[in-house]
Amino acid sequence: MKKKRVRVAILTFTTVLLSLHYSVSIAQTNNNQNVARYNIGITSVPAGTEVKLTLAGRFQSYNSKTSHTADKYDKSISSPKSVNFSQDGNKFYVHSLEGYSTSVYDTETMTLKKVIRHNFTIYNEHLFVNNETTVFGYKYREEHEDYNIFNGKPVESCMSHNGKYLWVTYYRRDFDLNAECPSALAIIDTEKDSIVRIMPTGPLPKMIACSPDNQYIAVTHWGDNTLGIIDISSDTVRNFKYISHLTVDYKATLDFGKEPVNRDQKCGNCLRGTVFSTDGKYLFVGKMGGSGGIAMFSVPEFQYLGTVTGSKSNLRHLIIFEEELIISTNNTGYIQKAPLSEIIKAKNDVPGKSVAYSSWKDCYVGSGVRTIDISSNGEYIFACVNNECKIAVVRSTDMKLICTVNADAYPVGMALSPDDSKLIVTSQGKSEKGGNSVMVYEVTYFR
Repeated sequence: MKKKRVRVAILTFTTVLLSLHYSVSIAQTNNNQNVARYNIGITSVPAGTEVKLTLAGRFQSYNSKTSHTADKYDKSISSPKSVNFSQDGNKFYVHSLEGYSTSVYDTETMTLKKVIRHNFTIYNEHLFVNNETTVFGYKYREEHEDYNIFNGKPVESCMSHNGKYLWVTYYRRDFDLNAECPSALAIIDTEKDSIVRIMPTGPLPKMIACSPDNQYIAVTHWGDNTLGIIDISSDTVRNFKYISHLTVDYKATLDFGKEPVNRDQKCGNCLRGTVFSTDGKYLFVGKMGGSGGIAMFSVPEFQYLGTVTGSKSNLRHLIIFEEELIISTNNTGYIQKAPLSEIIKAKNDVPGKSVAYSSWKDCYVGSGVRTIDISSNGEYIFACVNNECKIAVVRSTDMKLICTVNADAYPVGMALSPDDSKLIVTSQGKSEKGGNSVMVYEVTYFR
């Protein structure tokens, strides 16, 4: 149960005060990279609003000589992509893309408990049921003696079975230069914090989502406009199995050759945000590229119903709170929300075709909005604003920006603790600048 919070007045002239923040904040600067790094103790602005964020700690691998005890040098952090909490909130997991690892931290003591390595050799054969190397007929471009000897690049994750299993997607197997071959995902037992199974996926899986009834896992393939659906109704991890291969509009043909290509651009519809409806009857998938919009599937038939358009372009992340769908739009910089029932009705009224829905409520938070999360009471939406190196807080009831706080360049992933008291943010970096930082913000509410 949440503690009672004290109500305070909200300061006016929010926009002016927010702009002043960037001129007065004290920043550490990495001379080699010329990007902002912020001191422990900075707080959100304007002061006196109903939410306050304080940078209370950090795990980073860019500075071994820190001046604050809460600023911890941690060599396990290497291009951290995403983070999520255990169901009880006692631990959080940080997935380092270039480190091929998942770092496990104790929430109370803020200490590193374990590093889970996503490196597989002949000694890990037991993790692959029947030595499975592919699914849905996907082919490898080059011959390898053993496709299951690889390093996996962890991207996103989700929980299943009441928090018992943590599912982690791999951007690609390390030998797959252009992420055009079968990749994989790891299933981690959160009681032991160890990998208990590896399953193949299609090319370049990014988002992964669990249905609310704990029957299905949806694996979204950024690589070729498809999704894999896994039946997880069994309590035995080795019995999990693929049951459907879904396509959004068309399945992309992948054959990029031996030269590196930009897979952030060569991705078709660039499928990203993925979420099941609260009643489990629908699956929504955001199209970050292509013509945009939100693809809808019925469940359990997994029939493609078409696309709902009308939101801002470059849709990146989707979450659902009770009966509202909330989205982030990366390049356009908005948080938007709409009643789930209205979106479903709009789509069902025009079966099999795309339909526009225009009654979104929105809030501009800044260029490059990435991952979003929401407080457990649904009152506040938190957003990583990548290009502007900040975290934004939006009041959900009226979609108003109420405060921001600076973040190390460049924030991309986040997770709010189950008790809403801590916000963990990952800064991955880009163009070989910034990154290698995991920030811990204390969240205080004054209501």
